[in-house]
Amino acid sequence: MSTRASTVLDRILAETREEVERRKRDVPLERLPPNRTGARRLRDALTRPGISVIAEFKRRSPSAGKLSDCPNLKEIVNAYERGGASALSILTEGPNFEGSLEDLCAAREVSNLPLLRKDFILDEYQLQEALAAGADAVLLIVAALERGELAVLHDSARVMGLDVLVEVHDREELHVALSLGADMIGINNRDLRDFSVDVERTERLMDEVPAGVAVVSESGIAVAEQLQRLKALGVQAVLVGESLMRSEDPEAALRTLRGDRTGSAEGSPGRRVGRGFQ
Repeated sequence: MSTRASTVLDRILAETREEVERRKRDVPLERLPPNRTGARRLRDALTRPGISVIAEFKRRSPSAGKLSDCPNLKEIVNAYERGGASALSILTEGPNFEGSLEDLCAAREVSNLPLLRKDFILDEYQLQEALAAGADAVLLIVAALERGELAVLHDSARVMGLDVLVEVHDREELHVALSLGADMIGINNRDLRDFSVDVERTERLMDEVPAGVAVVSESGIAVAEQLQRLKALGVQAVLVGESLMRSEDPEAALRTLRGDRTGSAEGSPGRRVGRGFQ
């Protein structure tokens, strides 16, 4: 790993730790709102016939910058739902992605789809925040945590009733995730240590994933042919954000990605938001 690559991830994690400590001071655990999580199971949504799409709302990324000029979360979430998303991912990290827990709460208000809180989860306090905001699942990133920390957070989330998507980037991280008993593995084609994208990463790791473990391919997914290729490999779902967020018509973009030739649902034309592909 290069010095620059290490610095990128370390910086994000250091910022996250500082932000979490600030929130813990401002809103102690006992003052968090009541649990808003229902009976929605992310894993159930991803293990239906075919290949599912987790459609992601995020405002920007460190590598791509702003993804939309004026993103309207509620409009985009509704468009994703009309377009056939099986679940939603909401980016809540602030300094680098301009996300927030308010975005997660707003998504819960307008959608009954399973919600994944996507963030750098480093503390059990963040699990309680996810519950209070209405999340049904959280992302745990192997590259961001020591093995003991990962195990504690994984077990705590499950005890709280949250599904857990454990994200990996290589074989070593995959074996760590499997040793926890993870039943949902996210294979991120983007390496968070240097933000490079290798869309064949999922294909290389699939042979080492045992039966019964749901696999989500993340990042670099933009066309229907990729979904069909991944489906043939045994992938249950893809997580897609940037290509949908950049689209002027997220509903139509999602339908096209899913290979749905019917167009926008009758009586529910796709609302045009954001900006076109760059």
